[in-house]
Amino acid sequence: MRAVIFDLWDTLVEWPTAEAAALRQRIAALVAVTDDEFGRRWAESYRSSQTGPLAAAYAGLGVPGEYVDAEVAARHAFARRALRPRAGATAVLVELRRRGIKLGLISVCSEEVPSTWSETELAGLFDAETFSSDCGLMKPEPEIYLQTARALGVEARECLFVGDGANDELGGAARVGMTPVLFVPGGAAPRWQGLAGWVGLSVSSIEEVLELC
Repeated sequence: MRAVIFDLWDTLVEWPTAEAAALRQRIAALVAVTDDEFGRRWAESYRSSQTGPLAAAYAGLGVPGEYVDAEVAARHAFARRALRPRAGATAVLVELRRRGIKLGLISVCSEEVPSTWSETELAGLFDAETFSSDCGLMKPEPEIYLQTARALGVEARECLFVGDGANDELGGAARVGMTPVLFVPGGAAPRWQGLAGWVGLSVSSIEEVLELC
């Protein structure tokens, strides 16, 4: 393998569930709907929030206009706090680059991630970074993987793709010829639907990726 492409949330960075829930509840209150109803609406508009401006997504959800900018700013502040690599991740990325392995990142994320990326500890560690909110593509669409491989200067078949399995990302990687690797921290059961019978490569720590290269 000439390259390793990583997922971001719940792979290199743990998703802060409680803080994200608090943000969602606050916006639900502004829209004057229950948290469950807001969750349903968010799921229905998920693509627009992950491939376009957050302000437009929030307005579409019914956030009053006078609150939209403040909620977008709150989401950016959330990213600044949340984008902290999990233990050991930075050292693994540095070692992979030392070995001459190209490093890529593919993340389905809203605009706050690329906007705050340069301020994080992960900035500068990748040869190519692909954010859905920048490119308008989402996993598991083939082009988001192929675009990243092209940016790395490698063929898809020369890439490992490491992720927790959300958004059918492992299946998407496999369908373009990449070798998918399921990341299940501590060897826990996979959390996403369709992965219970996973028979492909898997790792229980980011450090184990080094053994595959």
